[in-house]
Amino acid sequence: MDLNFTADELAFRDEVRRFIEQNFDSEMRAAMARTRTGYIAKHLHIRWQKALNEKGWLAPNWPVEYGGPGWTPTQRYIYEQEMNSAGAPIVVPFGPRMLAPVIMKFGTEAQKKKYLPDILASNTWWCQGYSEPGAGSDLASLQMKAEDKGDHFLCNGSKIWTSEAQHADMIFCLVRTAQTKKPQEGISFLLIDMKSPGVTVSPIVTIDEASEGMQEVNQVFFDDVKVPKENLVGELNQGWTCAKYLLEFERGNAYSGHLKRHLAHLRKMAKAEQAHGASLAQDPDFAAKLAQAEMDIMAMEMLELRVLGGTKSGQNLGAASSMLKTRGTELQQLVTELSAEAVGYYASPFTPLIEGSNEPTIGPDYADGAAPRYLNMRKVTIYAGSNEIQRNIMSKLILGL
Repeated sequence: MDLNFTADELAFRDEVRRFIEQNFDSEMRAAMARTRTGYIAKHLHIRWQKALNEKGWLAPNWPVEYGGPGWTPTQRYIYEQEMNSAGAPIVVPFGPRMLAPVIMKFGTEAQKKKYLPDILASNTWWCQGYSEPGAGSDLASLQMKAEDKGDHFLCNGSKIWTSEAQHADMIFCLVRTAQTKKPQEGISFLLIDMKSPGVTVSPIVTIDEASEGMQEVNQVFFDDVKVPKENLVGELNQGWTCAKYLLEFERGNAYSGHLKRHLAHLRKMAKAEQAHGASLAQDPDFAAKLAQAEMDIMAMEMLELRVLGGTKSGQNLGAASSMLKTRGTELQQLVTELSAEAVGYYASPFTPLIEGSNEPTIGPDYADGAAPRYLNMRKVTIYAGSNEIQRNIMSKLILGL
């Protein structure tokens, strides 16, 4: 495994940095400084994504024939590292990173022509309808029904923890189209217009969203919603195959760039905070925690590079996506835990980090949002398949247990 970048790869890195400098404007930077979830105002996401699309960089994982940049795995890794290190806005993943690969693999030609260009242009905003009140990590137990009515499906049920559903134009859903002995065999993959009669979005305000404008997740209700038959992706009752394929893309993220940026910020916090007459960075216990975190993040980066080496030679992510998701999310939680520990009681106030607020902060600026971000990160080891489930996958596919 060669860990050194070539001259062309270093030139590409500089090109990415120039793009960020030119397009990551002050309004976006201010919004990213306030966010606790990674999401900012929809119009800012769209502006950022349209700039990426104009450059040809919106969809690094797309094949060239559908509008992808044709990057090598190394270029994609550099791109993600630089974006994470700069704290740039995320590309909202539901359309470009999650749904699009499913449509490319399982969709009809008509579906590809209809949906992929609008996803690339950020003209259609998607959300994900997987979890239900009684079906989370045990996703196969979902009960939202889609009854065959001849020329359409009639959908009844609900989806929960639906991120950004309040802004979405469309939702891709796993629905039950048959009652079978093996529950996975009776699930289908449907695309549903959020403006359809009978669709209701109900916000769920979580503990980290005490301030106005921070709400992220929702419950979506479907009451006799008609869905055209042409919105079925893949074969009827074969949606579980689509679902598993999608989750490889949801889980297989690069984490180390984001983690290194937060570790650098954490070190600055530790140098500014005082403990027993000296900086917190000089406290032996906390210094040891920082050192261990740095080693863990370096190991995570090596894991990502090793996986990168495999994909470069044509290997599928497979169980490696579970490895990346499990370790990456645990380290995300770790850095927020250390941040809350570093600022102590200044983590407690939920100062409103909203644009235009004139309420003074309590404590140093770097303490703002430490507790809400810590609380929000509790979710990351649960979504996209809990880490306990990921360990089961790894034990089966890697260790053969």
